[in-house]
Amino acid sequence: MGKQLRCQVRITREQRAIFDRYRDLLIDESSRHNLTALRDPAAIEARHFGESLGLLEAIEAEGALASPAIDVGTGAGIPGIPLRIVRPRLTLTLLEATRKRAEFLHKAVRELGLAGVTVVQGRAEEAARDPAHREQYALAMAKAVAPLPVLIELALPFVRVGGCLAAQKGSGAAREVVEAAQAIELLGGEIAMVRQFESLGAARPPTLVLVRKVRPTPDAYPRRPGIPTKRPL
Repeated sequence: MGKQLRCQVRITREQRAIFDRYRDLLIDESSRHNLTALRDPAAIEARHFGESLGLLEAIEAEGALASPAIDVGTGAGIPGIPLRIVRPRLTLTLLEATRKRAEFLHKAVRELGLAGVTVVQGRAEEAARDPAHREQYALAMAKAVAPLPVLIELALPFVRVGGCLAAQKGSGAAREVVEAAQAIELLGGEIAMVRQFESLGAARPPTLVLVRKVRPTPDAYPRRPGIPTKRPL
């Protein structure tokens, strides 16, 4: 990854060094924490880093990048950590349900020197009912967490009115948006934008689905853990 990706997001020499360390941590820790199926450094940079920076560019193009932000179901820290590396003023919460992955995130944040980044271990359905997190974020982001009708219930409750949910989706994005229409309306959102963005790491361009929060989420949502997935709205 050079100092300028095709997505036009520039990185400094210092940021390049942080990406290198992050890549090495992912490779070293993957066997113990099941972080990523990728082991090839070039594949990690293209798929994880390249896609994340492409997503960043798409979010910024819509004026939606804002603090505080939360990465819901972040896994190994994707896309949150790459965004934070190149936008050091971003205040970020990484939400991950799995203990071992959360332990990795704590280590990564510490070793990469990422000030202003907090790791929270917990399920979205429970964290979104905590007053410390419910409707406290200007931006929620998620990649490969769940189909959009489910993701809306898991992630939109974290977003304050006026903020946005940025969901990275694949080739089925248009269909998912239609399927999620009821959930979006019910939980206080509206579709702000759906568009593909350029990415070094994808055979087909991913799609950014941007949902703007226009009303508070009703107190009944999200439902208890597991129910959003079993019975999507």
